[in-house]
Amino acid sequence: MVKALIVDDELKARNVLNHYIANFIPEITEVQQADSADAALAILKTYQPGIVFLDVEMPHKNGFDFLLSLNDPAFEIIFTTAYNQYAIQAIRFSALDYLLKPVDPDELKAAMVRYLDKQKPAKQKKELFDNLIQNIGKKEVKDFRLAVPSSQGMFFFTLDEILRLEADRNYTVIHLVGKRPFVASKTLKHFEEMLDEFNFIRTHKSHLVNSMHIVRLSNDHESVLLSDGARIEISRRKKDEVQQQLSFR
Repeated sequence: MVKALIVDDELKARNVLNHYIANFIPEITEVQQADSADAALAILKTYQPGIVFLDVEMPHKNGFDFLLSLNDPAFEIIFTTAYNQYAIQAIRFSALDYLLKPVDPDELKAAMVRYLDKQKPAKQKKELFDNLIQNIGKKEVKDFRLAVPSSQGMFFFTLDEILRLEADRNYTVIHLVGKRPFVASKTLKHFEEMLDEFNFIRTHKSHLVNSMHIVRLSNDHESVLLSDGARIEISRRKKDEVQQQLSFR
């Protein structure tokens, strides 16, 4: 049995989400609504939700301002946002969940499955929220820190310090500048989707390479040499694509 709080300045958006919860999410048994960050903070004095559905774009205090007002929240946050690429990237880089508005019932159900599947410990929630606040304070997305889950907890890396990522079944080995390799509990495809626009190149089904660390392309175009001396294979079907990407660096 889960309690929820919907925080959104738009009445229609709140009512639509509330309708979907009532009809598609039986695990949520109680819902309260707030039309502003301040109203939500007042509600939280006496109400203890398991999930807060938080609108990013609100007047006066937005969703990120609301986060700054919290002290070690016990609940999970699922952001709701219109297509705001900067906000979405900040949320994704911080390993937090979001729903695009207008909310789709199937996406809502999938978010609920993720919530039920793995709730984060309080310390990890705070680390992720703190990282999000740091990220949204950056001028450019490329300067965000990436939250990376592992069996030992959550770790944070800048894109510049990532040399390459290597598939290892359902895990990914992240090779870092001047540090030991790190095993992340996410697939290489997960990182490829997130890092594609930041000049990370898929050279092979098992390798995703940060192009800023590529020193040169081999004469036979079958591998790239990285700044740490590693030579990474280019698969036959990736040859043309890699050459094209490197020519536009």
